[in-house]
Amino acid sequence: MASHKEFNVLFLCTHNSARSIMAEVIINYVGRGRFKGFSAGSHPATQPNPFALATLQRMHFPTEGLYSKNWEEFAKQDAPVMDFVLTVCDNAAGEICPVWPGQPITAHWGVEDPSQFQGTDEQKAHAFARVANLLKRRIELFTSLPLDKLDRLMLQTRVRDIGKQ
Repeated sequence: MASHKEFNVLFLCTHNSARSIMAEVIINYVGRGRFKGFSAGSHPATQPNPFALATLQRMHFPTEGLYSKNWEEFAKQDAPVMDFVLTVCDNAAGEICPVWPGQPITAHWGVEDPSQFQGTDEQKAHAFARVANLLKRRIELFTSLPLDKLDRLMLQTRVRDIGKQ
């Protein structure tokens, strides 16, 4: 894959309220100029999780304009063509996804759902921070891949391996 273009990356999760939203924001910061992040869900929530937004703000990432989107938006004919589609929750990974135009590289980067964590607000904030840091580490590994030096099969393997770390 040529490295002179900006690569589109779609992060999927069932509700598009926490993990996928955080991944979208993180890649847009970490990969700016090389990667453009998007996120969506199969059954989107009405809005992003407030703990996800607070976590991103504590990490000094912008949160304005974020909203939960249906993944069908990205399967439409006029949608941006994705180069990579990454699921970040086990539910979305097991669902039948739309057909993505452009035959993107796909991988599953399963991450625990911090919105399911039971505890005090402080404990919940810690759970969200842990997940955000894991996503950030994976995204940093992903954005450092030498895309122009890897053939499609090797790139697919490397992107999938990141989800195991």
